[in-house]
Amino acid sequence: MNKSMKGELFVRCAQNPILSVKDWPYPANSVFNAGAAIVDNQTLLLVRVEDFRGASHLTVARSADGIHDWQIDTQPTLEPDPAYPEEVWGIEDPRITWLDELREWAITYTAFSSGGPLVSLATTKDFRHFNRLGAVMPPEDKDAALFPVKFNGLWAMLHRPVVGFPHIEGHIWLSTSPDLEHWGRHQILLHARQGSWWDSNRIGLSAPPMQTEHGWLILYHGVRATASGSIYRLGLALLDLNNPARVLRRSDEWIFGPKTAYEREGDVDDVVFPCGWTVRDGTVYMYYGAADSCIALATAKLKDILDYVLGCPVYKPSGD
Repeated sequence: MNKSMKGELFVRCAQNPILSVKDWPYPANSVFNAGAAIVDNQTLLLVRVEDFRGASHLTVARSADGIHDWQIDTQPTLEPDPAYPEEVWGIEDPRITWLDELREWAITYTAFSSGGPLVSLATTKDFRHFNRLGAVMPPEDKDAALFPVKFNGLWAMLHRPVVGFPHIEGHIWLSTSPDLEHWGRHQILLHARQGSWWDSNRIGLSAPPMQTEHGWLILYHGVRATASGSIYRLGLALLDLNNPARVLRRSDEWIFGPKTAYEREGDVDDVVFPCGWTVRDGTVYMYYGAADSCIALATAKLKDILDYVLGCPVYKPSGD
């Protein structure tokens, strides 16, 4: 086991929650689980907004410093499209990745079909006009994000299918594609651990993979089922820069979990759920949904995160 942390890696923003329904320009039940990117030197959040039917859509919020003075689109930015039946019950939990080769942003999101949740993909150059590629994984599948570069000529995506035989399990998988539409070579990358671990029930990708000099930094959520309900906490892994199928390190401990009232009490209690992070001047800004009811921010120095994950145990698949 790696040397234990002295507290959590990330520090909560004093202004938390930084966004909630009281900030919204139109009626909504809750706002949470936002993708994040730096666009035109502003922080852009693509926010999941749940309406009073229980269905979700996505709306853009922008801020110069990523904390204050959010400018929010006055109408939904990306709504479910009747031409895509997989979106009949809403779209949610976006992750944003810049694809330099294509000179556009890719958005992976969960579309809620009548047959269950699945991974859909859209691209955009301006977050006003979107090109839907449609469903790219069958249900039940979610928590997906692309890598920003190709590996041996193939795009790569992390995602979380759920298997139900002989037991319901959720692990992080890696798949590849020549064209962003047809995906194959599916393989499990990280397992949910067995036993009493904090990530023993299921795991899923949180923010998109972050490229660093030491490897691809992976932030993931782990779920532990307890007698009073599920608890969502966060952990880290590190993948090889040239081969994302090779896991280098994985944290034994959780590095962030629900503690405050806005994280512990809401539409879904005891949830911290990041869908995006950004880096400014060596500081990582992690944007997370808190208790499925608001958006909060926590920060950490990228160097401290890397020092920690490099001190985690060398990954051994048999240790999952």
